[in-house]
Amino acid sequence: LTPAARSHHAPLPRAAAQMAATSASAYSFVSLLQHFGPIMNKGGAAVSLTYIASERVIPGYGGGMSSAKAALESDTRTLAYEAGRAYEISVNTISAGALKSRAASAIGEKGEKTFIEYAIDYAKANAPLAKDLGSDDVGAVAAFLCSPLAGAVTGVTLYVDNGLHAMGLAMDSKAMERP
Repeated sequence: LTPAARSHHAPLPRAAAQMAATSASAYSFVSLLQHFGPIMNKGGAAVSLTYIASERVIPGYGGGMSSAKAALESDTRTLAYEAGRAYEISVNTISAGALKSRAASAIGEKGEKTFIEYAIDYAKANAPLAKDLGSDDVGAVAAFLCSPLAGAVTGVTLYVDNGLHAMGLAMDSKAMERP
């Protein structure tokens, strides 16, 4: 760190990124429920999106977002209780797997294979369901969580990732090759 960065007057770059990420990902969801919870219909639902980097190391997924997503998941459990008691609504989060989106495509250097492209390839090689994950898959689960079918589901982080979260060993690893 430079002397200026060590000064108590200059925030650490990582700390600034962490605060911005937490504000965008976790605090905004808390604020949304604080403002809209009182006017939501009883039996309504609030759903957020998270990522497995909240609980596992995902090299290349930085900028404070992994910690922000961990905070969001913790807030989801607390808000499930608080909003459930105060407004009679459910609160859940979806941990979506790697899928191509405009936001995800922005991670990486221009002209090179993007982070999300590597993540999609990895998921297809290692998930129990070796298929593309689409935004419709995530949307269908969100619709379920907002429907009466999920009326007793709250405080949950639901994985929509073709089962990749369940894996403890990468099947495409060179260490798995047999002579």
